[in-house]
Amino acid sequence: MVVDDSVVFRSQLKNCLDGEQGITVVATAANGKIALDRLEREPCDLIILDLEMPEMNGLEFLEEFRRRKMPQRVIIFAAPTKEGASQVLASLHAGASDFIAKPTSAVSLQDALEGIKRDLLPKIQQFKIRHQSALEAGNGGLSSLAHQPLRDKNPELAPPYKSVLLETFKPQVVVIGSSTGGPMALEKLFSALKGRTTLVPILVAQHMPPYFTEALAKRLETVSGIPSAEGKAGEPILAGRIYVAPGDYHMSIQRLPQGPRPVIKIDQSAKRNSVRPAVDFLFESAAKEYVGSCAGFVLTGMGEDGKDGSMAVKRSSGAIMIQDKESSIVWGMPGSVHGVGAFDREGNIDECSRVLVYMVT
Repeated sequence: MVVDDSVVFRSQLKNCLDGEQGITVVATAANGKIALDRLEREPCDLIILDLEMPEMNGLEFLEEFRRRKMPQRVIIFAAPTKEGASQVLASLHAGASDFIAKPTSAVSLQDALEGIKRDLLPKIQQFKIRHQSALEAGNGGLSSLAHQPLRDKNPELAPPYKSVLLETFKPQVVVIGSSTGGPMALEKLFSALKGRTTLVPILVAQHMPPYFTEALAKRLETVSGIPSAEGKAGEPILAGRIYVAPGDYHMSIQRLPQGPRPVIKIDQSAKRNSVRPAVDFLFESAAKEYVGSCAGFVLTGMGEDGKDGSMAVKRSSGAIMIQDKESSIVWGMPGSVHGVGAFDREGNIDECSRVLVYMVT
C-alpha cells in the first residue's frame, strides 16, 4: 500500500512498482486515516508511508498502527532535512522498519521516480525474502540451511580464525556496523552505557544519508551520556567518545607519521557494496591500526557490508560479535559474517549490550 497525499506521486509510484516481478500495489491512500480504513478491507505485507499528510500524518498513523498491533512492515519517505531526520528517528521508534530519503525538488519527476525505485526496490525485496523465509521455516522448509555457518556446511573450507573469549577481551577500539533496523539497535546497545565511564573510542558506520547521521549521533549521545558526533577529517580518535560516519562519506582510521594517535579519515571514494559509508572500510582500517586490540559488532542490516571487514578483524586477532537472526530486522549483514565464520559469538541486542559494557568500561 502506498500512502501519500500527492495523487501524482501515488499513481506514478504504483505504475513503477506494479511492473516489478513479485510486487503488487494493492491499494493507495491520501492520508493515514484512509490507509487505516483500507487496511481493514485490503490486507497487504508492506506499507510505503509519507510523513507529511493532512488529517492524519505519518507519525499519527504509526501511533495508531502500533496500538492496533498491525503486522505490516512500514517504509518511510522522509525529507532530506534536519527536521526530516528527526521525524525518521521518531517514526522508527513508533514502529517503522526502514526509510528512504525523498528526492530534492531540483530533479525532474522522472529522475525522482527512478531514484526512488533504485533505493526502494532493494528494501522491498529484503522484507519479501524475510517473509518468505518465515513461511518456509514454518512449513518445515530449508530456508534456515542457508544461514548455517560455512564451517558447519563445509568444515574444510572454513578459514582458521582463532576464537576470542569476549568477556575477557579488552580492546583499544570498538567498531560497529549496521543498516536496516540499525538506529533502534544502536539505541538499545548504547543505552547500556548510560552513567558508565568508557575507556575506549567507539566508531559507528550506519547506512544513512546526510542529515540523518547527524540526528543519529545526537540521539546516541542522549541515550548513552557519551559525547557523540559525526566524525571529522583529521580528528584525533579519543577514548570516551562515539564517532558516527557522516552520511554519504566513508569513515576509516589512519595513523599519520607525525601524530601520536590514529585520526579519522573521511572520503567520498566509490561506494562499496553499493553503500557509502561502508562498514568494511571502517573495520579493515581498525584491524590494520589496532592489531590484536580491535573489537567489532555487526548488527541488523541488508546486504553483505561488514563481511570483509569482519574477516580482516579476525585475521588481525580481533574479536567480532554479530546480532542474531531472531532479533534482527534483516539478517543480511550479520548473516553474511555468520556464513564465513568470521565471528566469536552471536546474540540478541541485549547480549550485545552486555558484551559491549564488558569491553569498554
